[in-house]
Amino acid sequence: MIPPTMKASTVQFAPDTTSRTHPMNASRRSLLAAASAIGSLGAASAVAISDSNTPESTAQQLAAVSERANDALVRGDFARYRELVSFTPDFTLMSPFGGPPTHGAQLTEDRLAALGRFFRNGRLAQEVVQTYASQDMVVLAVIERAAQVEVGGLPAQDWALRVTLVYRRVGTAWQLAHRHADPLVAGISLAQSAALARGNTAPRP
Repeated sequence: MIPPTMKASTVQFAPDTTSRTHPMNASRRSLLAAASAIGSLGAASAVAISDSNTPESTAQQLAAVSERANDALVRGDFARYRELVSFTPDFTLMSPFGGPPTHGAQLTEDRLAALGRFFRNGRLAQEVVQTYASQDMVVLAVIERAAQVEVGGLPAQDWALRVTLVYRRVGTAWQLAHRHADPLVAGISLAQSAALARGNTAPRP
């Protein structure tokens, strides 16, 4: 289960055409620790959306909430992020660092608190690549671009992630059910991809 403090909130949507991300890097240990907590990244607040909305309009509104939440996160405003974000009990995360998927039950208060300290002083903009929407489920394919964010104690830099977000309607609210992200916006070579598939994670010279 998601910690009891991660309660659904009702949000009034305002026009918002941008969107943002959550980047990361530090020691491998720090990255993996943050990866579990990062399940809270991504984002779709448990917001009530009128049943009269079209699926396409719902997808646009969820994308706007996602951006606002992640922008708050990379700025270090974790309290605001938690006001906007809620997860389904069966939430799953496939983080940018690879490894086994993280499940909602693993998102303890300690891990969430660590996540709140992981990002500082960034800004985030989101590019929506494609949306897929039905009455009870919305999928967003996006690129999240964080600018000059301090991550895990590293110097400020830009981060970009390719992200797939799955939202599910629970009653009258929408919650994040799945997030999958990778840091390959710039692309890598076939040789580099093969090295990753072999488990070779040594940094490039």
